[in-house]
Amino acid sequence: MNRFVSVAALAVGGFLLSKTLKKNRNASGLSSSVIESIELNVPVSTAYNQFTQFEEFPQFMTSVKEIRQLTDTRLHWRANVAGEEKEWDSEITEQIPDERIAWRSTTGVKNAGVATFHRISDTASRITLQMDYEPENIAEQVGDAIGAVRMELRGNLQKFKELVEARGKETGAWRGSVAQH
Repeated sequence: MNRFVSVAALAVGGFLLSKTLKKNRNASGLSSSVIESIELNVPVSTAYNQFTQFEEFPQFMTSVKEIRQLTDTRLHWRANVAGEEKEWDSEITEQIPDERIAWRSTTGVKNAGVATFHRISDTASRITLQMDYEPENIAEQVGDAIGAVRMELRGNLQKFKELVEARGKETGAWRGSVAQH
């Protein structure tokens, strides 16, 4: 009897995992998507300016080991994804100061997204981050299904908030625009 219960439990678990993975499909063509927002007690320009300092992302992004900015619109990433070190290149596809930064990967790990910046008041702002991605193996698919990516994104945004609020000002800024393409 115990063997039957175990097989049934595995079948139900597999069915629920499959259903969750299918539900996460999105319009970008990538299979999963997460959206998180956080309010910061800094002006929108401070939040935006600090977010443009891509090479400093490892200070608040747990799994990111290194980002090298190759040009104004091209980045090289090195990160730990589900326990495996991966590298990829991405391009900024749109950038409007104090409003939004959109990107997509061009090699390696398939991902795309947009960070939008919202003015709440002269001293407060909100960042909303949407990320679409393609889990590449079973470990990434399971992590996605149990919400690991969403939890990590939420934690990273909280660390960004703590970092920028503790400083009270940005460490740099890139105020250029990139036309949507």
